[in-house]
Formats: sequence, C-alpha cells, structure tokens
Amino acid sequence: MILIVLFLIIGGIFFTLRFGFLNIRAFKQAIAISLSQHDNDDSGDVSPFQALTTALSATVGLGNIAGVAIAIQVGGAGAVFWMSIGAFFGMSSKFIECTLGQLFRRINPDGTISGGPMYYLETGLSKIEMDRLGKILAVIYAVFCVGASFGAGNMFQVNQSFAALAALFPGVESYNWLFGLVIMLLVGLVIIGGITRIGMVTSKLVPLMIGIYLLGCLWVIAVKITEVPTAIETIMHQAFSPIAVEGGLVGLLVTSMRRSAFSNAAGLGVAAIAHSAAKNKEPIREGIVSMLEPFIDTIVICNCTALVIILTGIYGENIPPGIDGSKLTALAFAQVINWFPYVLAIIIFLFGFSTIIAWSYYGEKAWYYLFQDSNVFIYKILFLVFIFLGAIANLDLVVDFSDFMLLALSVPNIIGCIFLSGVVAVELKKYNS
Repeated sequence: MILIVLFLIIGGIFFTLRFGFLNIRAFKQAIAISLSQHDNDDSGDVSPFQALTTALSATVGLGNIAGVAIAIQVGGAGAVFWMSIGAFFGMSSKFIECTLGQLFRRINPDGTISGGPMYYLETGLSKIEMDRLGKILAVIYAVFCVGASFGAGNMFQVNQSFAALAALFPGVESYNWLFGLVIMLLVGLVIIGGITRIGMVTSKLVPLMIGIYLLGCLWVIAVKITEVPTAIETIMHQAFSPIAVEGGLVGLLVTSMRRSAFSNAAGLGVAAIAHSAAKNKEPIREGIVSMLEPFIDTIVICNCTALVIILTGIYGENIPPGIDGSKLTALAFAQVINWFPYVLAIIIFLFGFSTIIAWSYYGEKAWYYLFQDSNVFIYKILFLVFIFLGAIANLDLVVDFSDFMLLALSVPNIIGCIFLSGVVAVELKKYNS
C-alpha cells in the first residue's frame, strides 16, 4: 500500500513538472470552459459542465465528510494539509488522464461514447509501439475499476449514508437491510437510463449539495472566526509533527494521500471515463476543465470540513468512543448548529446517492470493455447487490476493500500516462499555438 501511494504522489509531481505547472497557469481558463456552451455538432453524450458534475459527483461526497473525519482521527489535524498537497499535484494527473480520455475515446455503433483508461492504455500505447503492454494494462485497469465501483463507489457510500441516519435516529439501526433495499431501487431507476440521465441528475444535485454544505461550513467558521488562525497553526504544526498516526511523518503522508485519492480520485483515471463522453472538439480543453475537480473537492471542501472539526474541538482525545466517519463530522457541526446534523444527513444521503450513480457508469464502462454488450445487465445487477451488502457491512472492512481497489487503479493508469505524456505535450503545444 505504501509503495502504491508513493507511486501516486510521484506521478502527480511528474505531470506537474512535465506540463509546466499548468494546474496554476490554466486555472482561470478551466472555470471559463466549464461554464461555456458548445455547439450541438460536437460529438459526445453530455456537455462539459455535465461531465464535470458527473466526475465531481463521484468524488465530492462522503470522502469529503466521512473521509476527512477518518483522516483526522487516524492522522491528526495535519492530515488535511497533506491531502491538499496531494490534490494540488493531482490536478495535473487529472489533466493528462482526461485529455487522453478524449483523445482515444470510441464511438459505439449506437452512437454512444466509450472512453477512459481502458481505451487510451490499449490504443494510445499501441500508437507508440507498445501494443502488448497497453493491452495488459488496460485489462488490469478494467478489472480493478469494476472492483472499485463495488467498493469505494458503492459499499462505502451506502454504509456511511446509513451511519449518518442511524446517528440521528438510533431506532433505525436494525433496519440497515431495508435502507439498502430502498437505495437499490432508487439507483436502479437512474442507472438504467445511462450517462445521459446520470448527467442530468448530477448537474442539478451536485451544485446544490456543495452549496448547502459549504454554507454550513462557513457558518461554523464565521462563529469561530477568531479561532481560525489557531486552527490553521494546529494543522501546520501537526502536518510536520504528527501526533496521532503510527510511522511518524511517513505514516501521516500515506494516510493523508490515501484519503486524498479516495476523495478526489486524481491519478486513478476514472474521471476520464466521464470526460470522454463530453461534447468537446478540443481534448486539451476537457483536460483543463477536469483540473477543477481536485481543487473543488479537496482544497476547498475537505479543508472546510477539517476546519469545522478542528474549530469545534472534536478531534484527538476529544472524540467520544464509538464515533467515527460521518458521525464525527455531524457531532462537530452540532457544537455550533444543533439542527445541522439533520440537514447533513440529507446531504450525506444525496452525496452518497450521486456518487453511487456516477460510479455505476464507471464500472459499467469497464465491464463493457471486458465483456462487451451482452453482459452489461449482469454488471448492473451485481452493482445493485453490492449496495445491499454495503448497507449491512462493517465500516473497517468496507474502507480497506475500497482503498485497495481505488489505489490499485493508479498503477496501470499512471504507468500508461507517463508513457503517453509526450503525446499530450504535443497536443498542448498545438492548442497553445
């Protein structure tokens, strides 16, 4: 696990240097492109904004609420600093993988789009005479992507959604099976419609959820405004003098990067599956848009969550027994806004729901790559079954399985992206000329 995390970090640093800190230089342009309208003649299934919100719906979610709480509980307040550093370099990883997703996407016989690491690993590497390696990496990636869709994109989300509900209404604790069945039904109704329906749902849900959640965070920060400098000082101090995690600074880095990758998925390649379906004639433009995801997800939202937890003092030795994940975040909010945990429970449910439906698309495309059309229905049935399993499973088991599957995605993806970085560099030069 440590080696994979280090590989993820090295990949992000390499891409940042390779493209001359494009994550800083093209930031304003990313905002402008995501809000622009494109001609209907552009081939694709969704708009750039819908692709952004679909990818965000798979990242902005319980990783920002429960994941940050877990990181602080395990690694101390300093964990959020290293999560942000991971996100900064991760912006460059998102750029290259989403650009490649557009460059090597395929138009299916029915007019729909298939894209993502499976395709740019196979097709892209074959163009630079690495056919066999490309095919092997593509198959490995697709297998892990299916597994990650069952774990991080499914079981973890429903598990923590129910945990938030049960924390507010203890009487429902024994009805986790019923909760799982209800989510199965709701998700089933959406994913049958494919990426078009998913894009429509997420483009409305995601901005609303982010707005409400950030308002709650800003409320707490405003009430505790005089304590913010001390909170930031605590974060910075514990970032270099870890007090909670085993393994010292290295242990803190591993913990933080795991949670960062879980939160924003930079370097994992999955966002390229959504962005490959966007209506955009310029692959570089889509890559630039995707850089917003780690920024919004981790640098903005995760830091707001961390400030809420630290400002309210619900961390370290002050965490009550049996409180973890989304329960810890809800308890922190309750210190200032006693009714907000009820709103948070709704937000968590919607975050979890949007993440599940986005990941169903990712997993479906990976399954399609492996088995083609005839078996996609089998994948959807299995995906729905894992929703039920996630509702009744133990959190630690779900987190370990989810982390492994997610981080494993980075190995074939980053190897391929490094080899294909020259292709993207040429495209970027053309785009800027």
